[in-house]
Amino acid sequence: MTNTFKLNFNRLLPFIIFAGLVVVPFWGYATDSSFYVAFFARVMIYAIAAVALNLALGYGGLISLGHALFMGLGAYSVAIPAFYGIDNGWLQLLICITSCAVIGYITGAISLRTTGIGFIMITLAFAQMGYFLFVSLKVYGGDDGTSIANTSQMLGLNLGDIYTVYVVAFLVLILSVWWMARLRASPFGMVIRGARQNARRVNAIGFPARRYLIGAYVLSAVLCGIAGFLLANLNAFASPSLMSWIISGDLVVMLVLGGMGSVLGPLYGAFAFLGLEEILKMITTHWLALFGLAIVFIGLMGKKGIVGFMDDLTSWCRPGARKDGTASATEKEAS
Repeated sequence: MTNTFKLNFNRLLPFIIFAGLVVVPFWGYATDSSFYVAFFARVMIYAIAAVALNLALGYGGLISLGHALFMGLGAYSVAIPAFYGIDNGWLQLLICITSCAVIGYITGAISLRTTGIGFIMITLAFAQMGYFLFVSLKVYGGDDGTSIANTSQMLGLNLGDIYTVYVVAFLVLILSVWWMARLRASPFGMVIRGARQNARRVNAIGFPARRYLIGAYVLSAVLCGIAGFLLANLNAFASPSLMSWIISGDLVVMLVLGGMGSVLGPLYGAFAFLGLEEILKMITTHWLALFGLAIVFIGLMGKKGIVGFMDDLTSWCRPGARKDGTASATEKEAS
C-alpha cells in the first residue's frame, strides 16, 4: 500500500499544487492576509517565465541568459503607456506581444548564427543592452524605475487588484503548462527536440532546424513578456533591474532545479526556488549562504532535477524493482 501511495502521489502532485493555488485567494480573503496571495501570484508569474524558457532551453537546447530582456519589455509595455495615462490592458498586451515577438526574432536570428558559449554571451549582451537602454531613459525613472499609477484595465477588471492578477496568472499558468504538454508531443516540438540532439540530421530529413529554433525562441520570448506584463501589474512598478542577467540566471536555475525539458519542471522549480528563498529569509539574515548550499544539494539529487528525482523514486518504489531503480529478474520475466 505504501508503494501504491507513493506512485499515486507522484501523479497527483501537480493536481495537489493547483488545488492549493485555488484555495490560496479564499484563505487570504478570509484571514485578511494579502501577503501570501501576492507571494503565490509572484511564484506563478515566475513559473510562467520558466515555462517560456523551457521551450527554448529545455526543448531546443538554446541556453539563453537574455530572457530577462523580454520580462522587462513586458513590464514596460504596461509602465510606459500608463505614464501617458493609457490604461487599456488590451493595447498594453498588444504592445507587449508585438515588441517581444519583434525583438525576439531579431535577437534570436542573430544569436542562432552561433552555438554554445557564443550563443550564451550574445543573448546576455542583448539583455544588458536593454538594461542600459532603460537605465538611460530618465524620463521613465532611469535606474530607479517607475511606479505604475494606472494599472491595466481589461474586461472591466483592474489587474492592479491583487486577487484579479492572481486569478489571471493562475489561468495563464494552467494554459501554459497545458500548451507545453501538447507542444512537446507535436511535430513542431519533436523537430526542435530533434534539433537539440542533432540539427544536421533534422536538416537532412527536410526540416530547416534553424527556422524551427527561431520560431521556438520567438514563442518563448512572447510568453516571457506576458509574465513581465503580469508582474508589472502585481507590483505596480517597472524597473530596468528586471532585465538584469541576475533575473535570467534565476530563471535558468529554476528550470534546472525543476527539470529541463519536462512539462512540470518549470512549475516545480519556481516553487522550490522562491519558496525556499522565502523560508530562509524568515529564519536568518544570512539566508543567501544557506540558499546557495540548498541549491547545490538539490542540483546534486539528479541531472533531471526534481522531476527526475521523483521519477527515480517512483521506479525505486515500484514492486519488484531493485534499490538501484532497475527491474528485478522476476519483473523482467513478467514483462
